[in-house]
Amino acid sequence: MQTEERDQLSATRTFLLEAINSNFLADENQLVSSLLADLKSEQRNSQQAQKLAEQLINGIRDRLAHSNGLQALLSHYDLSTQEGVALMCLAEALLRIPDSDTVDALIADKLAAGQWQKHLGQSESVFVNASTWALMLSGRLLQRDEHPEHFATKLINRFDAPIFRAAIKQAMQLIAEQFVMGADIGEAMQRAKQRNHYLYSYDMLGEAVLTAKEGEVFQQAYLDAISEIGKQCDTEMPIHRRASISVKLSALYPRYEYKRESLAVSVLTKRLLELAVAAKSVGIGLTMDAEEAERLNLSLQIFEKVYLDEALAGWPGLGLAVQAYQKRARPVLDYLLELAQQGNRRIPVRLVKGAYWDTEIKRTQQQGFSDYPVFTQKNNTDVSYLVCAHFLLGHQQWLYPQFATHNAHTVASILSVSTNNDFEFQRLYGMGEALYEQLLTGRAGEWQHGDIYCRVYSPVGAYRELLPYLVRRLLENGANSSFVNQMAHPERYEEDAVIAPDEMGLPDGNNFRHPEICLPGELFGSGRVNSSGVNFADPNELKILVREITRSLNEKKMSQPLVDGEQLGAEIRKVFNPADRHEKIGISQVLRLSQVGKVEQALETALSSWSEWNDTSVVRRADILRKAADLFEMYRAELIGLCVKEAGKTIADALTDVREAIDFLRYYAEQAVDKISEPIILPGFSGESNELSL
Repeated sequence: MQTEERDQLSATRTFLLEAINSNFLADENQLVSSLLADLKSEQRNSQQAQKLAEQLINGIRDRLAHSNGLQALLSHYDLSTQEGVALMCLAEALLRIPDSDTVDALIADKLAAGQWQKHLGQSESVFVNASTWALMLSGRLLQRDEHPEHFATKLINRFDAPIFRAAIKQAMQLIAEQFVMGADIGEAMQRAKQRNHYLYSYDMLGEAVLTAKEGEVFQQAYLDAISEIGKQCDTEMPIHRRASISVKLSALYPRYEYKRESLAVSVLTKRLLELAVAAKSVGIGLTMDAEEAERLNLSLQIFEKVYLDEALAGWPGLGLAVQAYQKRARPVLDYLLELAQQGNRRIPVRLVKGAYWDTEIKRTQQQGFSDYPVFTQKNNTDVSYLVCAHFLLGHQQWLYPQFATHNAHTVASILSVSTNNDFEFQRLYGMGEALYEQLLTGRAGEWQHGDIYCRVYSPVGAYRELLPYLVRRLLENGANSSFVNQMAHPERYEEDAVIAPDEMGLPDGNNFRHPEICLPGELFGSGRVNSSGVNFADPNELKILVREITRSLNEKKMSQPLVDGEQLGAEIRKVFNPADRHEKIGISQVLRLSQVGKVEQALETALSSWSEWNDTSVVRRADILRKAADLFEMYRAELIGLCVKEAGKTIADALTDVREAIDFLRYYAEQAVDKISEPIILPGFSGESNELSL
C-alpha cells in the first residue's frame, strides 16, 4: 500500500474514532430508531427466518423438557425465584469461603429461607425433583432452629456436619463444572476431543488482576496454553477452522484503565504482541476479549498497534470482540473495516451481546453521566446485534464474522441472509448446546450454503478463579429477559419467544428506553437531581474539563479575611502546590495580632447572622442550599482545579469531592422540605394535640 493511501486511511480512521466517542452516551430513542430503519431497509427473507426460529425453539424446548441434568436444575431455579437467588448466592459464595463454620452458617441462612416444597413435582426431570426433595428436607431441618449459628451443632446431632457440608460444596462444584471446561488446558483439550464436531476457543479464567506479578503469571499461562494448543493444531485446515485462544487484557496488567492510559497502552501492547506472535508461530488464532465500556478506547488503541505491527504481517488470526449492547458497536465495525483495509488482511470479529450490563448501569448512575453507554432494553440490544451482523456479512472480504449468540431468532436471521458459509457461530461452554446441536446435526433442516460451524468459548482454570465468570453466567441463565430463560419457561414468555426482535411493535411515543430505568441524573427522583459527573473514558470530554481547569487557574488565587463586607489583611503568605513545592498557586492574606478585635466583630456578625438564619423558613433555607449546589456545579472546574493544586488531589478524586458536596447540599434541602409535613409524636402522649410541625 502506498504511503499516501495509508495516510488517507489513517485519517479516515481518526474520524471514525470521533464517531465512536460521540456515541458513548448517545440518546437511546434516536439511536434505536436509526438502527431499526437500517434493519428494515435490508432485503431479508423474514418468513424463512421466522419458520426456522420456531423450529429451533421447539427443538430447544423439547430437549430441555427431557433433560435430567444440571441444565434442567438451573432452568427450574432461575433468578425470578427466591430459591434461585439463594442457590446463586451459595454457588458464588462457597467458592471463596475458607472456613467450615462460615460455610455452615451460610448454608443455614440460604436453605432455610427457601420455600422448596412449592417446587416439588413441578419438573419432569428426575434430577430436579430429587434435588428439590433434598433442599426441602434440609430447609425444613434448618427452619426448626431460629438461630443459624446453631446449625453445625444440630447437624452433628442428626447427621454428620462435614459430610453434609461436603455434599453441598460438591453440588456447587457440579454447577461450576457446567461452565468450565477443565482445570487446565490439557484437561480442556481432552474433553474437546469428545465433541469434535465443534471448534474451540480456550480462555484462561481470571481477570482484573491486582498486582504486576499476577499479570506476569497470567501472561505465562497464556503462552503455555498457546504452545499446548499449537501442538494439537491441524495446520492443514484454514486458520478459522482451527482451535484458538481468547485473551482478557485485564488479566495481564493491573492498571488497564483510562487514568493510566499511556502506561497501560505501552505495557499491554507489548504483552499482547508477544502472545499474538506466539499464536502466529503455532498457527492458531487469538481474540482480544471485550470488557467494561470505559476500556473501549484503550482496547482499540492497543489492538491497532498490535495489528499493524510488522511481526504480524500477513497473519489473519488477530481478532477482537465487539459488544452489541454498547451504543458504539456499529461505528466500531466501521473503524475495524478501515483498519483491515490498511493492514490488507481480514480481522476476525466476535460479535457478542455483552456480559457486564448490570455493572455498566450501576456504575453510570454512580458516576452521574448524562446517559448510559449500553442499551437499557434487551430488545434494543438484539436489534443492534442484527444490524452489526448484517454489516459483517456484507464485508466478509475484510471482516471474518463470528456470531456469539444463544438466541434462535438471531441465528435464524443470520442464516436467512447469508449467501455462503464463510463465518461461524459461537456459544459459551455449558450454554446453547440444545440450539446448536440441531444445526450441526442437520435436525433443523438442510442449509443450502454448506456446513455450519460453531466454536465453543471454553473457560479453563481452577475453581478458585471461577467467581466472576460464574456469577455472570448464572445471571445470564436466570435473567427474565434471557432467551435461555424464556425457553425454560414457555408458559411465561410464549408471545415474546416466537417474535423476532425487529418485528415487535413500536412502543408508544417511540420511547425505546426501559420504563423503570431512569437517566442517571434522575436517580433520586423528582425531589433531587444527581450531581453530574465527567466521563474520563471519553478523551474529548476529558480535554474539555482540563481546558476549563487550566483557564480557571491561569490567574493566581488570593484569599483574605472578610468582615461585614470589608476586605482585611496585610500579611501575605505564599501558597504552594503540595504535589510540586516549586509551583506557587496563589497568596493568602492573614490578620495581624493588632487586628484581633476584628475577630470579635466577625463573631458578633456570625451570631447576628445565625439569628437571622434561625428565623428563615425551611423552604427558603432549602432554596438557598439548592442555589449553592447549582453554583458549585457551575464553578465545578475551578473547584476541581483548586482541590488538585491546593490539596494535591487527582482530578478524579477532586471531582468526587465536589460532587459529594453538591449531593449533600441537595440531599439536606430535600430532607428539610420533606420533614415539614411530618408530625412529631411526643412520647407519653396521645391524641391530635401531641403533633408538632417542623
